[in-house]
Order: sequence, then C-alpha cells, then structure tokens
Amino acid sequence: MLVTLLRTRLRPYRHLLAGVLVLQFVQVMASLYLPNLNADIIDVGVAQGDTGYIWRTGGLMLGVAVVQGACAVGATWLAARSALGMGRDLRGLVFRRVGDFSEREVSVFGAGSLITRTTNDVQQVQMLVLMSCTMLVTAPLLAVGGVIMAVTHAPSLSWLVAVAVPVLLVVVGVTISRMVPLFRSYQERLDGINRVMREQLTGIRVVRAFVREEVEAERFDVANREISSVGERIGQLFIFLFPAVMFVLDVTMVGVIWFGGHQVGRGDVEVGTLVAFMTYLMQILMGIVMASFMTMMIPRAAVCAERISEVLETDTSLTVPPDATTVFPAPGALELRGVRFTYPGAQEPVLDDISFVARPGTTVAVVGSTGAGKTTLVNLVARLLEVTSGEVVVGGVDVRRAEPEALWAQLGVVPQKPFLFAGTVASNLRLGRLEATDAELWEALELAQASDFVAAMDGGLEAEISQGGTNVSGGQRQRLAIARAIVRRPAVLVFDDSFSALDVATDARLRAALWPATRGITKLVVAQRVSTITEADLIVVLDDGRLVGAGRHDELLAGNETYREIVTSQLGSEALA
Repeated sequence: MLVTLLRTRLRPYRHLLAGVLVLQFVQVMASLYLPNLNADIIDVGVAQGDTGYIWRTGGLMLGVAVVQGACAVGATWLAARSALGMGRDLRGLVFRRVGDFSEREVSVFGAGSLITRTTNDVQQVQMLVLMSCTMLVTAPLLAVGGVIMAVTHAPSLSWLVAVAVPVLLVVVGVTISRMVPLFRSYQERLDGINRVMREQLTGIRVVRAFVREEVEAERFDVANREISSVGERIGQLFIFLFPAVMFVLDVTMVGVIWFGGHQVGRGDVEVGTLVAFMTYLMQILMGIVMASFMTMMIPRAAVCAERISEVLETDTSLTVPPDATTVFPAPGALELRGVRFTYPGAQEPVLDDISFVARPGTTVAVVGSTGAGKTTLVNLVARLLEVTSGEVVVGGVDVRRAEPEALWAQLGVVPQKPFLFAGTVASNLRLGRLEATDAELWEALELAQASDFVAAMDGGLEAEISQGGTNVSGGQRQRLAIARAIVRRPAVLVFDDSFSALDVATDARLRAALWPATRGITKLVVAQRVSTITEADLIVVLDDGRLVGAGRHDELLAGNETYREIVTSQLGSEALA
C-alpha cells in the first residue's frame, strides 16, 4: 500500500527526484574518494616528507569536500520540495474525498479519525519521503561502495566486514518486525485520544452542567495511558536498537585496530591503508545505521499510508450517474415515493414506505415523536443520505439522477443543530450566496428576526463570529442560520426543527414575516411545536418510521389518533374542542 501510494503521488515530482538521485550519487562518490586521498597523504606525502604533495592532495580533498557539501545541500532542497509538495497534494486529496462523503461514510470513519488521517498520517508519509531522499538513497550506495573500496584496499581484513554486516542486519530486522504492530496500535490509540479530546471540547458545557469533569478527566487519562504504554514499548525498542548497533560498530573497530595493527607491524599493510579501511568500514556501518533508522520509519509510514488509502479508496454512497442532470423542470415540487431507509447494520428501517407530494409554493410540516425519523427524512431530501429503496423527487427529478451541486442549489437547509463558521456575520450569510449584497443580507436578517441583535453587535455585518458561533446564543445561531438559507433564494426551504431555541413570541414574529415573503417557495418544516404548523398546507405524521397520517390540521385532528395525542400533549384537551 505504501509503495503504491508513493508511486502514484510522487509521479508529478519525478524530475526533482531524479535530481536528488544524481546529487546523492555524486555526494557518495565524493565521500568514497576522500579516504583514498587521505591514505595517499599518509603513505606518500608524510612518509616521504613531500610537503608539496601534501598541499596538492589536501587542496584536492578540500575541493572534493566542497562538491560533496554542495551536492548534499542541493539534494536536501530538492527532496524537501518533493516531500512537501506531495504532502500538500495528499492532504488536498483526502480533504476533497472527505468532502464528498455522505453522513454514512463520515460516521463509519469517525470525525476524529478523519482529522488524524488528514494531518498526522499525511505528515508521517511526508517525513518518510523526505528522509528517504536524504538517507535511504545514500545508505545503500555508501554501504556497497564502502565494501568495494574496503576490500580493494585491505582484502586481508575484509572478513571483519563479512561478520559485522550480517550481525547488524539481524539486529535491525528483529527490532523492526516487532515495531510494525506497535505502530499500528499507536495510530489507533491516537485516533482514540483525538476523539475523546474533540468530544470534551465540543461538549464542555454539558460536562460542566452535569459536573462530570472528574469522569471525563478519568476517561481522557485512560486513553492517555493507553497511548503512553504503546509509546513506551516503541521507545524501548529504540533504546535497544541504537546501543546494539553502536556496540557492534565499536567491537568491529576494535577488531580492525587489533588485527590491522599486527599487520602494520609485520609490514603487510601500510598505516594510511589501515586508516582508509577504518574510514570505509565506518561508512559501511553508518550506511547500515542510516538504513536502520529509515526502516524504523517505514512501518509507521506504512500504517499511515494504509489508513490514508482507506479514505481515498472509499467511494461515497452518493454516486453520480454519467448523465446526471442540472435541469429541474418543476422548481419547488417535492415528492417522496415509497421511500425506505435503513442504516448500515440495522435490522429495522428508520423510514418505511413514506409517500407524499408537496406542490410548489406550499408548506409541508412533518411531526412525530422523538425517533420517528423526521431528521432522517430531511437528510434524504437533501441527499445527505441515500434512500434504500423508493424515490425522492425534487423539482421533478429523482435526486439520484441530479448533479449534487445543482440539487443543493435548489435547496436551502437549516439543520437541527445550526453551525456557524469562524469569520463575520456577513461571511456566514454569504455561504448561502457569495454575490449577495449588504442590502440583501439585511433583508434576510429582517425576515429571520435577527437584524436587531446584529445591528447591536460591534461592526454589524462585519461583527466577529467565533468557531461554531459560540459567541452568540442558541436562538441567535438559529436565526442567523435561517437568514443564511433565505439569502440562498432556493426553490425549497427545509427547516429541521429550526425554531426550537426561539421563544414563542419570536417564533410567531418570524413566521409572520417569513411565510408571506416566501410565498412562492416550497417549505418543508420539521417541528416539535404543533402551534407553529397548524396553518400548513400539508401535515405529515410519522410514528416509528411509518407514515400514519397526512392532511391539514383540522382533518388530522378529526381523524388521526397519533396527531390527536401530539396535540393533546402540547396544547391540552381543550385544543380538540
């Protein structure tokens, strides 16, 4: 999975990677040439007292070192551009893919996990690319070239290389094989701690209201201890690996000095050659150390790449046919035909055999007890969820046959939990329609009964709104969300229990102003208060996911027991008279 991901995403940067390979090759060749020059200085210049030879060879060494340094800098710069560019592209791909997901896919992955995959997981893959370009290319060239040069200079000592290299490879291999499952576990626990933190920050008011600070602190502490435990086991392997590698390195160097010293004493090997052999051996072992460092990064990056690929390869359930239409022959018309919806893994459907027709410009209300499926119905109309069977028709077109952007342009949705983005009042309202003028924004605010408090805010339309709209009240958030939907000028306005945070007087004023102003717009209203929908052209009554009644208020009051129970529970028995 890692190789496939890198091969695909690094293709646009292959010219930069080619430059990295060339520069790294030149750098390694320079590194292998320097010990040879050093041996010449010792064995020729110093041995013969030839100062000129020492200066000439020393100057050549300086020039080679300068070339080596320049190549290292250039290779690192090109590698950084490649890695950072790939990380940018990969984050963009994940973000766009998540943006295409329906609520079903988001709930399967979880918001915390998707955030981790977009940030931390991409960063791990990006870091692997950077380190691979600067180390993984150099390491094998340095090790192989060092072996060739060492054997060429002192064949009698080459057996030390034949012993040290396999020992190092065994140590590194055993350590890495134990790290792979730990890295996978670490990423899963990172998801968990992000999820707990996100829930606590989002629900801080609930936590404080129910005095659950200690319980939540313990919950976070459990997740924190779990990730710390895995991190400690990974750290223990790191702690073992580097001393083990250094021990093999030191023992090998002692062996070179011991056996090489005897050979120098017998005159079989010259001092410069022994020094060069030690340098080459050091390069060989450092190449293996660099490779071992990289192989420790590969398992974690492989896990991260697999998690990223899971997101990129997950197809949204909201498929778009090749011949999807952008033309709606009956703007404002809304119809459900035998709609059935079942959540993945559920045994019973949330909605079953729901059918009704809303003519353009009419008001349709949906009522029912908690859990009756009202919000699910709204999500099906907006195609945030895909029907299991049946048809949802908007503007004369089955929503599954419509281009999603064109469909959503027909709708203005005010969700059950209105969300405001960090910015200003104007920037939030213009999410409905970017080209809306200030006059149109004020008009929408007036209809939504929000103009008074916006005018009182410092800056008016340019007043700051914090993330999630936490600097305004729940009722103010609802009214701003309603104004945002009005600014959109849709053919169908969908209100998913969008008046619940408003007091009765504000609710009445809002409907008195909004309904006449949107006379030509179809309105689908999910409401808890029966008093707000008594004038609706059609009231749809849901009970346990089934349609148990549809008609006007008086008709249902006279002949629908479920609706009569809802009215009685809210308005009392006198409302039936």
